[in-house]
Amino acid sequence: MEAIAERGQRGLSLIGFLFVIVIVALAAVLGMKVVPTAVEYTAIKKAIANAKANGTTPREIQDSFDKQATTAYIDSISGKDLEITKTADGFEVSVAYQKKIPLIGPASLVIDYAASTSKTPLSKPDQ
Repeated sequence: MEAIAERGQRGLSLIGFLFVIVIVALAAVLGMKVVPTAVEYTAIKKAIANAKANGTTPREIQDSFDKQATTAYIDSISGKDLEITKTADGFEVSVAYQKKIPLIGPASLVIDYAASTSKTPLSKPDQ
């Protein structure tokens, strides 16, 4: 009898289990909403690199990006949103945008994305 009394109870209670399930479900829902924007951001980075390589003028770079945006399902920006600057080596292409993800009721998640073909880091987008 003493051995049973010393061990005590172990494990998760029903309330604790439900709490863990709710947290995991909320994290899964948040992940399902954020992952597509991250995939789109990766496609945008590849598209601006390809557009820079394929274009010799700012207009050609924008047109090349728009063609790639159509095939890569890029909806957040278009060629006119690209910031194209002339450098000694050619052109540098950059873009900065915000993605607003509605969550529950009035709560939203805003993610700032910025991509560039230059080697120097970009500043945050204007508010």
